[in-house]
Order: sequence, then C-alpha cells, then structure tokens
Amino acid sequence: MTKNISLLQSLDRATIYEVNIRQYTKEGTIEAFIQHLSRLKKMGVDIIWLMPMHPIGKKNRKGSLGSYYSISDFTDINPEFGTKLDFKKLVDEIHALEMKVIMDWVANHASWDNVWTNNHPDFFARNEDGEFLSPYDWTDVIQINHENELAHDALCEAMCYWVKEFDIDGFRADLAHLTPVHFWVKARALSEYIKPNLIWLAESDDVNYVAAFDIFFSWKWMHKTEIFFKHHLSISELIDVLFQQNEPFPSHVKQLYFTSNHDENSWNGTEFEKYGIYAKALAVFSFFYPNGVPLIYSGQEVENKKRLHFFDKDEIDWKIESYSMDFYQRLSFTRKHLKTNDKLEFIPFEEKILAFKRGDYSGSAYVFLNLDDKQVHINYPLPQGIYYNIFDETQSEIQSNLSAQLYPGDFIILVSK
Repeated sequence: MTKNISLLQSLDRATIYEVNIRQYTKEGTIEAFIQHLSRLKKMGVDIIWLMPMHPIGKKNRKGSLGSYYSISDFTDINPEFGTKLDFKKLVDEIHALEMKVIMDWVANHASWDNVWTNNHPDFFARNEDGEFLSPYDWTDVIQINHENELAHDALCEAMCYWVKEFDIDGFRADLAHLTPVHFWVKARALSEYIKPNLIWLAESDDVNYVAAFDIFFSWKWMHKTEIFFKHHLSISELIDVLFQQNEPFPSHVKQLYFTSNHDENSWNGTEFEKYGIYAKALAVFSFFYPNGVPLIYSGQEVENKKRLHFFDKDEIDWKIESYSMDFYQRLSFTRKHLKTNDKLEFIPFEEKILAFKRGDYSGSAYVFLNLDDKQVHINYPLPQGIYYNIFDETQSEIQSNLSAQLYPGDFIILVSK
C-alpha cells in the first residue's frame, strides 16, 4: 500500500490525545467534552483519539456501565454520550480548530447482545454446542469469526459509514494483531476510497501489520522502562530496546510513545505509580525521540494520580493544580518546530543519564534526562552558539560546555537558535 508522504511528515510533528468521554466530565457526554476542545488546541494537540463511542452491551456487562470495548452496534452512538448529531458536531468542531479525529475500532469481538447476534449469528465463533465464545477471559464479549469474510465485510462497511457520513480522519485499531492483517488492508483500502490519507494507528507491535498501519504501539519500550527502575538496568539496555523495537520496521513507520493510556491507567497504575519522579522525564522523551508520535491520556495534563474505574463512573478532577498543562504545551509546540527526519545521536554518560541530540548544527535539540537515583552534574561540550531552554524560557550563548546540576527525574532540553 502506497504511503502518503505528507501525512507521514505531519505525524513527525503531531501530538495525539486520547479522550475518555465517560470520565472526562460530570455529564460524561459529547456535548460536555466539546467545551474542552479549545483548551486542547491551545495545549498543542493535533489528533483526538476517541475511545469507542458505540452503544455498550448489557448482557454479561461488567460493572454498572460496562466496557467501551463491548459493542452492541457498530453504526450507532452510545446514548449515554449523546446522539449522532452530537457526534457530527464534535467532528465539525475538531476540524474547525484544525485538528483531526480518529475513532477507536474493535474488530476482534463484540457484545453478547450485538445486533448481529440476531440477524447474522454466523459472524461469531461458536463452540461444539453452538454457543458463542469469549476470547481469553473477557466474559463480557464474544469472538468475531474471522473465517467468515462476510463478517469482515460488515465491519468494513461500518467503518466506511463513519468516514463517509461523519468525516472522521482515521482509526485506532484495538488489539489489531488479533484480527487478520488482510482485514485491515481491506478496511483501509475501502475507507480511503472515500477519504484518502486517513490515520491508521495499531495497538500492536507486530511488524506483519505494516501493510495496513503507519503508527504502532511502543510496547517494548514501555515494558522496558518499567523494569529499568525496578531492576536497576543500565542506560545501554534502554537504548538497545529502542533499536530492537525499530529495527524490523520500515523507516516510515512511527512508534507511539506514552507514559499512560486507558489500559495502563486503570489496570497497571498511573504514570506516577509506575515511574514516580521520573514520569515527566519519560514524557519528555516521548515528544523528542525521532520517528515517534507522543500520546497524552485524559487527565495527564492535570497530573491525575488516580486509577480511573473502567466499568463505572469515575470523573477526572480538573480542579487539581499543576503545571502540566503548560508542560505539555511547551513539549507540543517545540516538537512542531523541530526538523523532521533528522539525525539521532545518543550522548554517553557514566551515570544513568539518557541523553541524545537530534538534528544537525543548523537546527538541533539536545535532551538530557536524569534517570539516576542521585544528583548528577552534567559537563558536556556543545557547539558554540545560542541555545533556548524551553522550560525556564532562557536564551543563552554557550561558548564551550553545558554545565548543569540535575536532580533525579530532572531534565534539560536545549534547542539551538
């Protein structure tokens, strides 16, 4: 499949924001969320990723409200969130602010009372007794029969419906690798016949899916950073996993970097539980590492420190005072002004400093992240020139060496002028 160069280059500058409509406001509605769009635009968000917006199954549902990923109708809107008119308004408002919107798409399973169970029961896998099957231990959903191409056709038709009727800009594929790659290739071709150059984000790190997707989840990096702190690994082991993660993929493929998302927050803990004082340093990495795309999850900009309930109402507290709104804004806007497809050079330190330079002399950024458990003094030779520190907003001329003290979890980003 031909990759659109302009789209891939735009992803080099983009920031994705994942929206949990249910927990975003007291109302938990599309209409209430719309009021936050201008704030997200100001924060530097380019792409809005909406968690599943479809009606949630009632049969065998978990909790009081059920899982967003237990879908009863792929061509409707969850009435708890609003109406199709509300959704169309949301998409139009996002586009008016020159942002894009992608829908979370579940192609591997559906709810026990999905509309197709009545008129197309053959769309689902069944056991020897003819009963629907749940994948794994996900008892609130049933497995779609991937041997039935008519089921795939119906899913493709539903995806095309949202592109054609609501002008969405792409899809985030839930557990993409659980559905055969040929389905996603077909879905992309049909969807892009209606609207070319859609965004295709896979919740997967399976290289076999490059035929359909441009952005993949950086699972290897996420898991390695967790054990880095728990087991006192070396910086070289972190760098190694980056090369191992990227090596199988073509150069145009992007990796999605994040410190939290809906699954991580609810099931494995907030970024502060997982990374402690190093959470922000790892967020800085996600914005500045070349050929990646950073993700912000709902509430991270106010340093949400609670695990949001997944199956019940659990509103984000937007009254928390923090500087993270400004933090992400600086990261997003600096990222937009960096050169794309620029060079990468890791900078070695004896201490646990993850440092790298991206770009050439005419336009480079230097990133220093202290992942050590002690204060570290940095003394590093920089090319003579004017440098801008994006966080303290200072501009200074450096004649020879950068000299700075970094406490554990601290970071410095210098951009040459």
